[in-house]
Amino acid sequence: MSIDWSVVAAVLAFAYVAGALAIRVVTLGVIPGNRKPSTGMAWLLLVLLSPWFGLVAFLFFGSNKLERRRHERQQQANALIAERVSELPVVPIPEGLPDLVPGLVHLNQQLGSLPLTLDNSVELLPDYRGSLDAMAAAIREAETSVDVEFYISAWDDVTGPVFDAMAEAAARGVRVRFLFDHLGSRGIPGYQDFLERLAATEIAWHPMLPVRPLRGKFRRPDLRNHRKLAVVDGKVGFTGSQNLTEPGYNKPKNHAAGREWVELMARFQGPVVASLSAVFAQDWYAETGEISTVGQTEAAGPVAPGAVTGVACQVVPSGPGYVWESNLRMFNTLLYGARSRLSITSPYFVPDESLLYSVTTAARRGVDVELFVSEQSDQFMVGHAQASYYRALLEAGVRIYLYPAPWILHGKHFTVDDHVAVIGSSNMDQRSFALNYEVSTLMLGADIVDAMRVVEDGYRAASRELTLEEWSQRPSRLRYVDNVMRLTAGLQ
Repeated sequence: MSIDWSVVAAVLAFAYVAGALAIRVVTLGVIPGNRKPSTGMAWLLLVLLSPWFGLVAFLFFGSNKLERRRHERQQQANALIAERVSELPVVPIPEGLPDLVPGLVHLNQQLGSLPLTLDNSVELLPDYRGSLDAMAAAIREAETSVDVEFYISAWDDVTGPVFDAMAEAAARGVRVRFLFDHLGSRGIPGYQDFLERLAATEIAWHPMLPVRPLRGKFRRPDLRNHRKLAVVDGKVGFTGSQNLTEPGYNKPKNHAAGREWVELMARFQGPVVASLSAVFAQDWYAETGEISTVGQTEAAGPVAPGAVTGVACQVVPSGPGYVWESNLRMFNTLLYGARSRLSITSPYFVPDESLLYSVTTAARRGVDVELFVSEQSDQFMVGHAQASYYRALLEAGVRIYLYPAPWILHGKHFTVDDHVAVIGSSNMDQRSFALNYEVSTLMLGADIVDAMRVVEDGYRAASRELTLEEWSQRPSRLRYVDNVMRLTAGLQ
């Protein structure tokens, strides 16, 4: 019996068209559920334009849910931290701070479980190599424990002193634990050699969020742990924007272009270090199942000569395990509460509607708002998506400063009026709000804001200001690409 291939083709064509129609109808009622309108619309547009491709993309990238075991560990850790914090005495809000601070502190603790702490010292470390030297020096003095966690990590000529100090500490009996993001670090040249060098030490190490489907470890692959922190002996903590790699990321094209990353890290002493330890302990438990004890911070020893003392601090973790987007809520609360000045540094400024409104509203009600970004982005899609917001920002009165190429301004921090500052790993983009594990630190006090403004003044002096007139002359082909890439930012 012969096969009528024309009939087969017709049946397949009908099935394809019917399936595409069914996908469109079903996703109309599924995708918008519990998603931001902009995100839902972006996914629906992709599915409506290309149903089969859009469906596959949505199945792989449409959810930020974790696999069951990791989610359970995350919830257990959150509950344990909240229980321990509830047993601590409530610290008073320092006097002289803006009226929004008590509510903000309460919000942060409700969302991230960690309390406000008083009498911390903070030393800002804007020098890339200097911050690594400070970390290595602290690790060399370790007596009991070293906990290090970075999104991108590489053992190279610049980071070598840090890893050497970790290996030496582990060899002399100090408990040294190290976490690095699986895919974030895998993209750096020399990754296999990096693993071999780690394996030759007594450091306990694990990749974070490994993608290993054959071992049951599979989730949306671009859910990443973007945190950067280190804690030594429970006495000294480091956090900020810098990855644990040399400033050109070991990539020949960056070296050839003279491209280096400009960062800001902070060295903390005081009770806030226990909060950073809790964030590390939570991530260590998620990866290994091992529960760590986090106690009160020990006496920290002499304060660094350049440190600001008496700073009230609160660590705010965020990520897929925190369903309420803690960082975004804190940022919006602060931006709406600004009265005179906002200085924002974010390498990837791709806001959702709420953040865009909070920034532009602040500018339109008379707040002096400035945004520091790189003149040339290191990421094509993100750079164009970010550029699509410049007109709205400039028209609202936001002053945009472009840090000169070939450097990449990668710091993630901002100051509000005269008493509030935030530093950490979180960008002001939709990825940092919904897909990445991040850690931010709220810092309160006029002295720490003054110290941050020294850094901001340095950025401004090195940058050139973008004007609305200049931006209006941007070629139409670039505006088209900007708008297309803006759409992709919503595919979460």
